[in-house]
Amino acid sequence: MATNNKILIIDDEEDILRLIKTVLNKEGIENVITATTSKEGLELFQNNNPDLVILDIMLPDGEGYDVCKQIRNISKVPILFLSAKTEEIDKILGFAIGGDDYITKPFSPKELAYRVKAHLRRTEYMKSEAIVERTFKAGPFELNEEKAELKKNGQVIELKPKELGLMKVFLQNKNKVISKEQLYDTVWGEDFFGMDNTVMVHIRRLREKIEEQPSHPLFLMTVKGLGYKLVIEEA
Repeated sequence: MATNNKILIIDDEEDILRLIKTVLNKEGIENVITATTSKEGLELFQNNNPDLVILDIMLPDGEGYDVCKQIRNISKVPILFLSAKTEEIDKILGFAIGGDDYITKPFSPKELAYRVKAHLRRTEYMKSEAIVERTFKAGPFELNEEKAELKKNGQVIELKPKELGLMKVFLQNKNKVISKEQLYDTVWGEDFFGMDNTVMVHIRRLREKIEEQPSHPLFLMTVKGLGYKLVIEEA
């Protein structure tokens, strides 16, 4: 089955480039670009934004280690070292500077292809987990942290950063009482030290945006002497 993943291979041996490209194509990875020098590889990386890099260590114009460092400055994309260097110290260095895998030459093309696919699967899983973790839902509310957006019954409600922070805490702890101290420590990132009025003002503003009748709230309730809680009736 073909995928949309883009692979960049940087190696100065044309035969190896053709071999890897062929085996990846057979495994359904059709978008494969190649480079034979560090300079060309970095240019292709910046212009194509690949999903994974296969990187030789010994290149005509420098070392793959340096290429890895430069990529790591701008991206977390998986990097698989492919090298004739088999000493343990070379492998340790490869991992230490940000490599995700180290394959020694000669290598099994099939094994390389399966390692590539494994790293791609792991990356996709981590992306999906990140999306799930950054979306918080409860009752009629849905907060997308990445978009800094709150919806109520599908309608977008404009919130300021601290209001979004408060809403996130409440959605993560629906039907639980959260003290003013906990809210301030979490959202403001500072010790409470009696910042009672600051929390109250922001709660009032949040109610004005999420409640039909802010003076008679149905969701964001005050628990006298304890704090606040977001009341969501369980289905």
